[in-house]
Amino acid sequence: MGVPTEIKPDEGRVAITPDGVRELHGHGVSVLVQAGAGLGASIPDAEFAAVGAEVVATAEEVWERAGLICKVKEPQESELAFLRPDLVLFTYLHLAAYPGVADALLAAGTTGIAYETVQTEGGALPLLAPMSEVAGRMSVQVGAHFLERHNGGRGVLLGGAPGVRPASVVVLGAGNVGWNAAWMAAGLEAEVDLLDKSIDRLRYVDQIQMGRVTTLASNRGQVERVVTQADLVIGAVLVAGGKAPIVVDEDLVKAMKPGAVVVDIAIDQGGCIATSHETSHHDPVFEQHGVIHYAVGNMPGAVPHTSTYALTNVTLPYLSELASLGVAAAVGRDDALALGVNTVGGAIANATVAEALGKEHRPLAELLGAG
Repeated sequence: MGVPTEIKPDEGRVAITPDGVRELHGHGVSVLVQAGAGLGASIPDAEFAAVGAEVVATAEEVWERAGLICKVKEPQESELAFLRPDLVLFTYLHLAAYPGVADALLAAGTTGIAYETVQTEGGALPLLAPMSEVAGRMSVQVGAHFLERHNGGRGVLLGGAPGVRPASVVVLGAGNVGWNAAWMAAGLEAEVDLLDKSIDRLRYVDQIQMGRVTTLASNRGQVERVVTQADLVIGAVLVAGGKAPIVVDEDLVKAMKPGAVVVDIAIDQGGCIATSHETSHHDPVFEQHGVIHYAVGNMPGAVPHTSTYALTNVTLPYLSELASLGVAAAVGRDDALALGVNTVGGAIANATVAEALGKEHRPLAELLGAG
């Protein structure tokens, strides 16, 4: 297995920790790690070498020698040349948002397995969950920061002050991202409205948050009412493997308070705010219609040490299966992992991804059988 250094701008995470390397060695899997791969996450090469990883100098060597590449972000332009038919790539792919990467995987015949579409029978997304939790918690931090007047915001403190009304925070989506955002905002004593279409999900949140968050059924009228009164709107809508739906259209953004802040966490899947476009950690915000927009595409990359350990905790069991058994056997015994397979042999194996890209879908069993 190979772990190259991440080269996407502002990405400091690495796809495995030293504990992960040690665990894989216990399964008889050798691990190549590119020199410096862990430095952004405050993990020096010596820690990888101490548990048996072979630290190699270049990305080329990692990609060429390894049959299984484990990454954090989708392959970047300079990495696409490394794709090949006998390679398995295990990473966040977000192909609905990056169709060019999908085309490259299909052209190369690479088996692409996406963290974000590994899905359990109950609908949970175990490899997305920890990064969703990090992004949800971060969204409140960054929202509070940009609400400060010198950062372009309305000059509102989330928790208010004695005798002063706290900020109004609206969270769109009550999944892992949204619930963590709502929880953090409530912890800072903001007034929080959490919207979702699933009444069962809202019922669950309502039972555990003890009245600190107002849960609301999401529909057009409800969204319009709360968004226009909000100081901070957090977009946390997700369709596994697909493009995020637009929940806040441009006219609604125009109707928001001047200096309000939007944090569009769904930007990795195209965004759920009509006026959003992807930004970076070095240039995270822009203003449109008087509203500050934060739409960084890899929010957990800002805290790469925490994010790396949280990610490896959940990817390692699947990685062990893939490295020890091979793709066909691993997905044969794990239905959740099977849903993670996006591309095989030049075809798309995940129906939701195929629909999002407007391409043909072929059943995974057929593709693996053909391989």
